[in-house]
Amino acid sequence: MRTFAIAASIAALALGLTGPALAQSPIVIKFSHVVATDTPKGKGAEKFKELAEKYTGGKVKVEVYPNSTLYKDKEELEALQLGSVQMLAPSNSKFGPLGIREFEVFDLPYILPDLKTLRKVTEGPLGTKLLKLLDAKGITGLAYWDNGFKQMSANKKLITPADYQGVKFRIQSSRVIQAQFKALGSLPQVMAFSEVYQALQTGVVDGQENTWSNIYTQKMHEVQKYITETNHGYIGYVVIVNKKFWDDLPADIRDQLSKAMKEATAFSNTQSQKENDDALAEIKKSGKSEIIKLTPEQDEAMRKAMEPVYKDAATRVGQSLIDEFQKEAKSTTN
Repeated sequence: MRTFAIAASIAALALGLTGPALAQSPIVIKFSHVVATDTPKGKGAEKFKELAEKYTGGKVKVEVYPNSTLYKDKEELEALQLGSVQMLAPSNSKFGPLGIREFEVFDLPYILPDLKTLRKVTEGPLGTKLLKLLDAKGITGLAYWDNGFKQMSANKKLITPADYQGVKFRIQSSRVIQAQFKALGSLPQVMAFSEVYQALQTGVVDGQENTWSNIYTQKMHEVQKYITETNHGYIGYVVIVNKKFWDDLPADIRDQLSKAMKEATAFSNTQSQKENDDALAEIKKSGKSEIIKLTPEQDEAMRKAMEPVYKDAATRVGQSLIDEFQKEAKSTTN
């Protein structure tokens, strides 16, 4: 009898340890990104971590790895596909080299005239359709996060298309952006974001295109005499997750994480707009760069000069997709 009691006690103790121990083992999501924590994307990742852990009652633990501390820019997509990391937020232009060229449409100059149009695309059927294209690569697209609209800067005034002739511009790796500057007669040079300030300072390149927040936080305005307010292009990110990992989650956990992502997206995009507005105000206050605003006629001349880029991009992304984007833009402005 005593032996039975001891055995029963041991079994009960084992159950007591095993049950809670298993229950307390959280699902880990490694969220890797390549920018600083104190950026719209960095803050969005931290907000997702906070909300995901809150809504799942601690059943999920999100580990955020900023500044390429886990994987570098060129490594992270492969790491996600292999399941070494569960979540990323790469820029739209990163999907072209992966074979999903349709995302290059986001790089087209003047394709998205304002945030209202952008939201209509990313939050509507067109945005959903693009995210579904990621499935074939073992990736699930969850959300679109903003960086903002791009401006042109250089150490000479950029007012007419002729002003761009022969100017060496730093660009991120994108066939559309390369075609954009070639259409203007510029000399595009692919360069890592972290190298841009020094390249501008030393004259390795003459100019660059970027959002107000990137220009300000990287102090590019301190080594560029002029910034032309063009809003000609958009920089954004797609929050993605390993498809198998996402599909294998319990349905209730997936729903809670989707809720957290929706709220983190709204937070991140609001933060992006605020930081761009604040950065523009700070650049103006510094007086280190002269900000140039184009007249409607000058703006139209820039748009006309970049029209050939659309023909080049249509061969890769498809004319029908470009037409869909332009239809959304017209319906928004009408």
